[in-house]
Amino acid sequence: MNAVLDGIKVLDLSRILAGPYCAQMLGDLGATVTKVEAPWGDDTRGWGPPFLDDGVAAYHLSCNRSKEIIFHNLKEDKAEIQRLISESDVVIENFRPGQLERLIGPISKDVILCSITGFGQSGPRSQEPGYDLALQAMSGIMSITGEPDGGPVKVGVAWIDIITGLYAGNAILASLFHRERTGTRAHLDISLWDCAIASLANQGQNQIVSGDDPGLLGSGHPNLVPYQAFQASDGWVVIAVGSDTQFAKLSEYLDFENVWPTNQNRVDSRIEVASVIQSKVSAMTRTDVCDLLQDIPTSPINKISEALADPQSIARGVIGKWEGQEVLASPLRFISERKQ
Repeated sequence: MNAVLDGIKVLDLSRILAGPYCAQMLGDLGATVTKVEAPWGDDTRGWGPPFLDDGVAAYHLSCNRSKEIIFHNLKEDKAEIQRLISESDVVIENFRPGQLERLIGPISKDVILCSITGFGQSGPRSQEPGYDLALQAMSGIMSITGEPDGGPVKVGVAWIDIITGLYAGNAILASLFHRERTGTRAHLDISLWDCAIASLANQGQNQIVSGDDPGLLGSGHPNLVPYQAFQASDGWVVIAVGSDTQFAKLSEYLDFENVWPTNQNRVDSRIEVASVIQSKVSAMTRTDVCDLLQDIPTSPINKISEALADPQSIARGVIGKWEGQEVLASPLRFISERKQ
């Protein structure tokens, strides 16, 4: 069942992360993905340490499994690239608008073309390059990521590249379905900018409704309190209270007076609420906190190694293999076909 895209041919002409991540997902779903890299290789091959035994950075492996990789100079091998395009169902590219056509000539109308750019095919910034860090800064996500008494920080992975790859994958799947129904092929205009703005979600909508810019809350939540990290005696835990009933239970378990019975009360008294909870948690271990608060969303802040070694990770097979190398596995799982 994982090979739901069996028979679909994808040509990946993209570099770095957003496009390759999208193509990797399609490969995980069973598509035949051919990635074309320049003779000197994708930039991410050198983005280390750490490096694999063959000298390629682990970063490259994180977004290029499930592909056959070949090497061509687009300027010199135009005929071969055009041949590969003609044999494909989907072409993914992330050149600046118009640049791919300038390099190899017109793109066949018989393929679904997914163009991933920094700012889209139109608008005053359309010819500007797009880098995840720059987009994190420009889109507003860094203005709400960081501690109140510190400065803004980036998300710990290339968040905008990843979500753009996922949005692009959704658009490609929808376009394949549309092609089956109508026979038409789409040109998809997917940008890091659009995806970043859309993914501001509740924070973006909060600004639209209130007119106020949200600020830095650390691990806190703009709409819920307590919903943040607390320091235990041996590390950190998060406590995520989503209802007044849960907070009443929390006050009972941690033995403090509930003088903030509503979420509005708690949002208005954010610092005081957090201070009381921190005073109760600081002498407890992470395990003690999680055991005590079992029916309230609570969890330790794991290191990546701890998350990968969690029994649930082992049971779900979150680490797979690609060409003999351990890799993060696809999260897309298909249970056997349902019978009527």
